[in-house]
Amino acid sequence: MLDRWGRRLSELLAGGGRVLAAGNGGSAAEAQHFTAELVGRFQGERRPLAAVCLSAETSSLTAIVNDYGADEVFARQVQAHGRPGDVLVLLSTSGSSPNVLEAARRARQAGILVWALTGPGPNPLADLADEAVCVPGRSTSVVQEAHLVLLHALCAVMDEGFNRCQPGPATVPGTHRTDREDTP
Repeated sequence: MLDRWGRRLSELLAGGGRVLAAGNGGSAAEAQHFTAELVGRFQGERRPLAAVCLSAETSSLTAIVNDYGADEVFARQVQAHGRPGDVLVLLSTSGSSPNVLEAARRARQAGILVWALTGPGPNPLADLADEAVCVPGRSTSVVQEAHLVLLHALCAVMDEGFNRCQPGPATVPGTHRTDREDTP
């Protein structure tokens, strides 16, 4: 499945689409880590890719929670940032967080593909997602560790596919500077 996801992401991002990601607690940190790998780089040089971590938007998070309640915290951002054909990656060790479930519902209504990384299945998020990987770990920490490995594997496949879709120089303009004052 990760192979298919990685190929899909490379095509989506090469074509100007975007990835949205979200989770709560440790899963929020992993969602942010994932989008950083796409906007920055994972292993090799490539152009920055369009990825937004919904759980990292602190002003939006607090305003939405205050005005609409916690269940809407990701769903409203999905509506704002997502476009049909984009991908929403949701991480949840329980697979039952109401705000993550509402984001999945809103994404599906908007024509956004929903992928989930969860703890043991079956669970509500896996049922709502277009595709899900359910990690059978018995503790939150084990599930989160597995999710990070899965995200890195996904990035590796995506980078390989993206580089095939976007041939070009090994370095990206602005990533290797030789005009700095400390360069001899």
